[in-house]
Amino acid sequence: MSKQVEKPEWARIAEAFEASGQTQREFALARGVRLSTLQSWVYRHRRSAPSRGEPVRLLPVQVATTPAEAASELEVVVASGARVRFAVGTDVAYVARLVAALGR
Repeated sequence: MSKQVEKPEWARIAEAFEASGQTQREFALARGVRLSTLQSWVYRHRRSAPSRGEPVRLLPVQVATTPAEAASELEVVVASGARVRFAVGTDVAYVARLVAALGR
């Protein structure tokens, strides 16, 4: 975008990015905007957006010892009974979003 973009327009651009499914780099190239500017406005948009889901509830857990071979996978059981297995080292934020989505 060669012209000066106003704040409401950047808010719309940030929303469009969130819905696009593209990476920030892909979106910036497609729209002709600076990546750093897009990143700044996406950050602002995310910070100002109201929380979309319920607050996270902490639940009691029971730690059990397992053989070293089985320790390469972890499992989360959602209240609905759905089970999610993932490798040790998987991004915790990703697992949290997945579990939250399953709980809806």
